[in-house]
Amino acid sequence: MCGRFTLTADLKKVADRFGAAPLPDWGSRPPDLKTTPGHLSSTLGPRYNIAPSQSVIVVGDDGTRYLKPMRWGLIPSWAKDPSIGNRMINARAETLAEKPAFRNALKNRRCIIPADGFYEWQKLGKMKQPVRIVLKSGQPFGFAGLWERWQSPEGEEVLSCTIITTEANELLKAVHDRMPVILTRDAEAAWLNPNIHETEKLLPLLKQFPSDEMEFYPVSRDVNSPQIDRRSNIEPINIPLSDQ
Repeated sequence: MCGRFTLTADLKKVADRFGAAPLPDWGSRPPDLKTTPGHLSSTLGPRYNIAPSQSVIVVGDDGTRYLKPMRWGLIPSWAKDPSIGNRMINARAETLAEKPAFRNALKNRRCIIPADGFYEWQKLGKMKQPVRIVLKSGQPFGFAGLWERWQSPEGEEVLSCTIITTEANELLKAVHDRMPVILTRDAEAAWLNPNIHETEKLLPLLKQFPSDEMEFYPVSRDVNSPQIDRRSNIEPINIPLSDQ
């Protein structure tokens, strides 16, 4: 699964990396998220501990690539209560085409969620040690995602998203049996292509990212709290882990 991640890169760098138009200069609070139900934080600066129900930056393509803030935790358009999004932060690649909450979004509302690391918890004896997982290159990357538009009874529109997961690769099996789908550069273009709707063309893009291009290291248990969002979260600490 993927329950926490980081995006510490400047948003201009993110826009350049994904070939998207930059976000407008809204300061720290985008106007379309300020009253989102369950919303905890809409900070668009460096993020060191992004948690479910907070705003995240997504990359979409409606003929032109764009960046847009959305709530993390997909709320299906038919949902009566937006709190369902708290249970839909991840979507399993293996069942996307079958699940009512995801199958239409798979065909028509795909996105990429930029990140430069994500956290998992490795069991060490009786405790769980948080680790940060990154690309060896140190570069930002993109999670495969889906997004949805939900409207409250009062007419408020909420945009929300979910991160797609798959079976863990050989490196990450030491930490967890699932991992987020990190798209290759070639797969990004096809995933965002608004003219592709066939599941048989989309599902093969949702693969494990190669183990030899990834690494992980232990970090402070401060990341256990979503309220702690600071640079020290991503700094390695000196404790032994089980074999990587």
